[in-house]
Amino acid sequence: MKLLLIHAARFEFQARQKAVEEAEEADECSMQGAADNALVCFTTVESVDERSLAWVVSRAAEEIEGLAKRLGVQSLVVYPYAHLSPELAPPRAAIRALKSLEAELANRGFRVLRAPFGWYKRFTISCVGHPLAELSRTIRPAETAEEEFAVMTPEGEIIPISRFDLSSAPWGFQQLVKKEVFNEAGAGGEPRYLDYCRKFGIEWEQSSDLGHMRYGPEATIIMDLLAEYAWRCATSLGFPVFRVKGTNMFDLSVPAVKQHADLFGDRLYTLEVGSKRLILRYAACHQQFAMIKDWNISYRHLPFGVFEVADSYRLEQPGELTLCFRLRRFLMPDLHILARNLEEAKGLSLKVHEKIYEEVRNVGRDYVSIYNLTRSFLEENLEYVKKLVSMEGKPVLLHFVPEGKYYWVINVEYNIIDQLGRPREIGTFQIDVGNAQRFGITYTDESGAKKYPVIIHTAIIGSLERYLYMLFDTAAGEEARGGKPSLPFWLSPVQVRIVPVSAEYVNKAVEIAEYLNAHGFRADVDDREESLAKRVREAEVKWIPFIVVIGAREVGKNTLSVRRRGGGAEEKSLEEFLSELEREGGSYPKMPLSLPLQVSKRPEYF
Repeated sequence: MKLLLIHAARFEFQARQKAVEEAEEADECSMQGAADNALVCFTTVESVDERSLAWVVSRAAEEIEGLAKRLGVQSLVVYPYAHLSPELAPPRAAIRALKSLEAELANRGFRVLRAPFGWYKRFTISCVGHPLAELSRTIRPAETAEEEFAVMTPEGEIIPISRFDLSSAPWGFQQLVKKEVFNEAGAGGEPRYLDYCRKFGIEWEQSSDLGHMRYGPEATIIMDLLAEYAWRCATSLGFPVFRVKGTNMFDLSVPAVKQHADLFGDRLYTLEVGSKRLILRYAACHQQFAMIKDWNISYRHLPFGVFEVADSYRLEQPGELTLCFRLRRFLMPDLHILARNLEEAKGLSLKVHEKIYEEVRNVGRDYVSIYNLTRSFLEENLEYVKKLVSMEGKPVLLHFVPEGKYYWVINVEYNIIDQLGRPREIGTFQIDVGNAQRFGITYTDESGAKKYPVIIHTAIIGSLERYLYMLFDTAAGEEARGGKPSLPFWLSPVQVRIVPVSAEYVNKAVEIAEYLNAHGFRADVDDREESLAKRVREAEVKWIPFIVVIGAREVGKNTLSVRRRGGGAEEKSLEEFLSELEREGGSYPKMPLSLPLQVSKRPEYF
């Protein structure tokens, strides 16, 4: 069953004429109606639902009830809508399901208005317009879940989902299975990270299309640092990596572009320029593959990687857009690794897998994973899959996909469980056996023959926005435990805020800030005519890791009064403080301060 759920300020409909012979009669339900402040449930009953119709209806009612309670609405509209799936149930089964859904929701205490099945209808809707106002849900029959999913334990045992004891699994894995297999949403609520986004100047761009973000001066420093860090992650894997750049617009009349784009269906961003129909790319694939096909590659060159932070576009549903997480335009640090054959690709993917886990654990988090793969790939590469799972040390969800449908043979999705208990995909890798031939990418083997390489796709830290989302969500967890939320030191837009006690000490503060900036640390001076307490407090509010106060005592003793975020104040020499900053920064990227050194010279930009 497919559901499109719209929170409507007002909804009206009127049945006009029968669309199918098996349409409901006028005495079976309302031929016209209206509802205010209602959740409108556009409902498609699918052929597969007949296997477990009562179960599907019950699960759909739970989903609708949960959202209605979050919205605070009591009025529901069940509206038959045949346009959400090509695989429709027979009319008799669909009518039975819709009537059952109406009754189930009424039994749960809602006022329910049901439109007739099988009629052409006129309707008007006024959507309220907020993050939960437009959502979609898919309800799978229990038998379908049994066919599509299984669990692999760290010991390599494969257990059908119906026989797996979910209650004994780690909490995060339980949440993943509930969402992916049974379509159960998390607890809901307003995520704390949205306040953090505003703090750093990250927000929607209202004058663009939906789902496009903008970044203020401090957020821009963060994003530039993340791009550099993603590059360093890519080059740490032990083989050559080439950094490239290209366009984000491709012509659908090119067969390879069209074939690859068809896999993304209605998520394509398309536009027309003259007689051409173009797409905006959804990752670096198009540009990198179009470039690599022109390279003269020998087996001696393999393996190697190609990397770009790709300006990427996906036409996500309006109701599912989420700041920093689900976007229509985002930055994907895409790495494609070319290997001689599948065996070499499997070995390389183990390194990728290990690196992805290293990065998430570096920020104090862990993943729960979905392995999308065919049954034949699992059977033929069982020991390889077991090795991947054993490296995780916990169960993974196996999702079986149809044979030959995708260009990849395995696609691993790495999810955190966020502050609200929701699985959120961050990192990924897949082994691609189709695109080299599609795009004409070849290498010359030892015998002089032309061969198609196997390609690993990966974004080790995920899109830049999703990685930042994970860091903010981690900070929200720290705050919930009573700690002080923060970004990693290397990623803080301003790492040191120097606060002179009075105007008399501004020049000394600037001198110290310039010294620290010359050594690669982003230091500024709050020289505004505000009280010392207010300036220190505002530095804390901005999560600045170190605050240095300069006054008569410090100048007289040639020392610094250094306050670490979340800790107390210490007296240090400038050289001691610099050594502490070097230890804190480690081997992470450094980037100059791209703001005026003195805070008084900056406008209030958020």
